[in-house]
Amino acid sequence: MNYSNANVRRQDRLLDEATALQLLKTAEYGVLSMSCNDNGAYGLPINYAWDGVKSIYLHCAPEGRKLKCIEENNKVSFCIVGKTNVMPDKFSTEYESIILECLAYKQLPSEERMQALVLLLEKYSPNDKEKGVKYAENSFSRTEIIRLDIINWSGKCKRMINT
Repeated sequence: MNYSNANVRRQDRLLDEATALQLLKTAEYGVLSMSCNDNGAYGLPINYAWDGVKSIYLHCAPEGRKLKCIEENNKVSFCIVGKTNVMPDKFSTEYESIILECLAYKQLPSEERMQALVLLLEKYSPNDKEKGVKYAENSFSRTEIIRLDIINWSGKCKRMINT
């Protein structure tokens, strides 16, 4: 998991790695972007959980367009946007974001799939984890898990000083 801002065009807007890690850990959702052979590009917003090491987990139905795209080409991009602030009078926007280049994998072992669901529950339903685990167990056969292994990532932000 290589964090490098070397290829960010606006070097004056770099997001430091500590802030980028916090954003990766806590952001509400990301946008998964893929390249599909027959249908062109495909991107969608989706909830995720980071394992704290090098992988992001997504959950979905066991069939659909994103799984077909990943089967055709497992090189994907995942974009996470944190805080934003549109400033109409300044014709600008404050923001923070990270872009992750990843390899996507599906059809994971059952143990890894269940652990991914637990990570998602800990992030999105921490007060209902016990109930959530039972729900996950009951719907396990109808749930696919995608693992995104982060290869490279970078972060960018724009913060304006109030004038």
